[in-house]
Amino acid sequence: MVAEATKSSRMGKTVHYRVKEFRGEICIGYLISRIYAMNRAQLEAEFEGEDINFTQWRVLMCLRDDIANTCIDISRELSHDKGSMTRILDQLEERGFVKRQRDKDDRRLVFLMLTASGRATVNRLVPIVVNYYNNLLQDFSPQDVQLLTQLLTRLRAALKAGETASATREGARGS
Repeated sequence: MVAEATKSSRMGKTVHYRVKEFRGEICIGYLISRIYAMNRAQLEAEFEGEDINFTQWRVLMCLRDDIANTCIDISRELSHDKGSMTRILDQLEERGFVKRQRDKDDRRLVFLMLTASGRATVNRLVPIVVNYYNNLLQDFSPQDVQLLTQLLTRLRAALKAGETASATREGARGS
């Protein structure tokens, strides 16, 4: 780590952490992980008594917002393993919230679509999430929330670029 920090300094990159002062609780990875876990647990509790749970709602949101439309893509977006995602999708299909449709050209591809019932359910539950976040962020200014959203979006883009670079390196090693 020391060599990396020095190397980064010589290359003109900004060094945000230093080995001697590094503590887990100030690391963005730790903070994001803890925020994710706490946020998810609280939102799961908000969905108690509803006809679907928070995880199922997130799947429906991926479809509603055109974020992903296959099992593997939704699994990737929501950081779920494909097996558990298949079970979630089976439950949602049984309840009439989603339907599967095979691709005409490549029958191995199965696309997911919201049904009218699924769309109505996801939209009916949006106010729960909106209310939760409005309460959570009540001590933040609109500018704070806008800045936080922009910074997290930039961080996600940097991580996505790193994913692409890793995949390229892995592909080169496999050649």
